[in-house]
Amino acid sequence: MNNAISKRLIGGGSCMCRRLYSTPTVRYPAAPQATPVRLSQGDAVADWSHFHNNNNGLLSLSQHVCAARMSHQKTFSSMAGGTMNVFDRNMKRKQKNWASMLPDTQKYDYLRDEVGRRVADRVYDIARTFPLALDVGCGRNHIAEHLSKDIVERLFLTDISENALKQKKESEIPSRCVLADEEFLPFRANTFDLVVSSMSLHWINDLPGAFRQIQQVLKPDGVFIGAMVGGETLYELRCSLQLAELEREGGFAPHVSPYTAVTDLGNLMGRAGFTMLTVDVDEIQVHYPGILEVMKDLQGMGESNCAWNRKSMLHRDTLLAAAAIYQEMYGQEDGSVPATFEILYMIGWKPHESQAKPARRGSGNVSFDELGKLTPPSSPARSKGQ
Repeated sequence: MNNAISKRLIGGGSCMCRRLYSTPTVRYPAAPQATPVRLSQGDAVADWSHFHNNNNGLLSLSQHVCAARMSHQKTFSSMAGGTMNVFDRNMKRKQKNWASMLPDTQKYDYLRDEVGRRVADRVYDIARTFPLALDVGCGRNHIAEHLSKDIVERLFLTDISENALKQKKESEIPSRCVLADEEFLPFRANTFDLVVSSMSLHWINDLPGAFRQIQQVLKPDGVFIGAMVGGETLYELRCSLQLAELEREGGFAPHVSPYTAVTDLGNLMGRAGFTMLTVDVDEIQVHYPGILEVMKDLQGMGESNCAWNRKSMLHRDTLLAAAAIYQEMYGQEDGSVPATFEILYMIGWKPHESQAKPARRGSGNVSFDELGKLTPPSSPARSKGQ
């Protein structure tokens, strides 16, 4: 466990991580599928020569690309046929910009650094070198700092927050920064060997469309490795605020953003065109002194609620009641309160003819009923002894 997380704990608090399950395929009913964005070659970028540095060191796209992105956004929304506009993306950009400019912003990186390390571990599990990779929603570069240039030779970093890119952590991998919205990736198809993402996709309005764009920019046999928070994240905070508002105001409003359920994730990736899927779940539980510290750290992470239907204010007496409920329902013996983060990890590959494929239905020559009759082969040592 990352030492930075331990510094946020108090007293005898602990950080618990629990792997719930890992499965090669997940099949569940999918959410409505949206039509992907298709950027023309004139609007997209694919190699280093198409970029130029501006005064602040970021790689900027030309104005016609920005205008094209807006037109694509309008077209995309109209073609999606049911795409829900849940999150205020402009508000999320402001939240992340504000959080990145805090004088002690690194103090709030403990969760992102830990999840980024676990994503990097999954990259190391793949025995190959990736010449060109993309980090979608990189924040302050929480994945690349755990990777080596022997694994990833070159890296593109994209984020909606300009300040986050300016404050990015250094790594040994040659990298370039692109200010871009995760919902509209300005890259050509078949560009990257690897795409990674950590703690960013849960703020996207059209997740199926985002998966399709990621699959599109990958080369054949390229891999996508991502992590996002799941539906059970911060259930303690959500329950405490709802009960407090019901008691003090006679009703409640959403204060914690809605998240994707793990039961939908595998099928959404399958519908986006990924193969050989792997989905697994971690629970990271961090202990805080109280509810105010939980909310302060979420704000410092840039993870405040940005749903359109969020409540603009929280009454003081409601907050005090929520703090008491939080302590009563979830408080530990040492006086701390837990905050649970459910992290969903996903791995998907872009199809290629070299990948393993399931055998044709009916091609098997051994029945499952006969498996119990098969005798295991004798080992060489046993044969010599006889």
